[in-house]
Amino acid sequence: MTGVPASAAGGSSGAQGRGVGAASRRAGADGASGASRASRSAGSAPSAGSGAADASGAAGTGKAPRGGKIAAAAVNQASVWNVANLLTMLRLLLVPCFVALMLAEGGYDPAWRSLAWAAFAVAMITDLFDGHLARTYNLVTDFGKIADPIADKAIMGAALLCLSGLGDLPWWVTGVILGRELGITLLRFLVIRYGVIPASRGGKLKTLTQGVAVGMYVLALTGWLATLRFWVMAAAVVLTVVTGLDYVRQAIVLRRRGIAERRAALEETQA
Repeated sequence: MTGVPASAAGGSSGAQGRGVGAASRRAGADGASGASRASRSAGSAPSAGSGAADASGAAGTGKAPRGGKIAAAAVNQASVWNVANLLTMLRLLLVPCFVALMLAEGGYDPAWRSLAWAAFAVAMITDLFDGHLARTYNLVTDFGKIADPIADKAIMGAALLCLSGLGDLPWWVTGVILGRELGITLLRFLVIRYGVIPASRGGKLKTLTQGVAVGMYVLALTGWLATLRFWVMAAAVVLTVVTGLDYVRQAIVLRRRGIAERRAALEETQA
């Protein structure tokens, strides 16, 4: 017979079976070791997973990261010390300096009056820049909103009172200008519930004319310059009165409009 013996056939098939079993064991071992290495490598990088978990937890709970409130408070606190507020503080500090220089040596010495004019000029220049910087670079703060108008009226009021006290400017001029400034400021607060009265071009021109006129009176001018400053001050007084009346008109219109809108809203809710 030419067939293969049964023992040989069995041995061959057994060998083949053992080879297949060994190969499967090796594949299983390789798979297990690969899985083990993958698990170890996954376990060796906890930072990314934990960071993602922390971020997702913070987002899910709606809570700020640790130290966020402290950082925000530091930013808010530092924002007060911006360049716009520093210019406002400088203007406030210049008020007593101006008064001291203006009244030095009896208030009539040309040299001291020139130094007082320099302090007044610096204060007026800072008034032109601090508001512009605050609006342009988003530096508006609660301190600036309160301190800026106080500084403006303080330097102008100090100059007017000193000039009238020295006899260089009639008291009625000082009364008209200061009365208008204080009255319009009070009027703005009274109608703030209905809206804000915007600054007009006439108001800005009034401020500029007042600054020029008062500055010319601070200096010890003579001759045609003294005559010129009289007319500049007259223009400032006219602008002061005209713009003041315009602000009163705007306040009345704003109040009437606000009352009408509230009444209409109330009737609509009742209907």
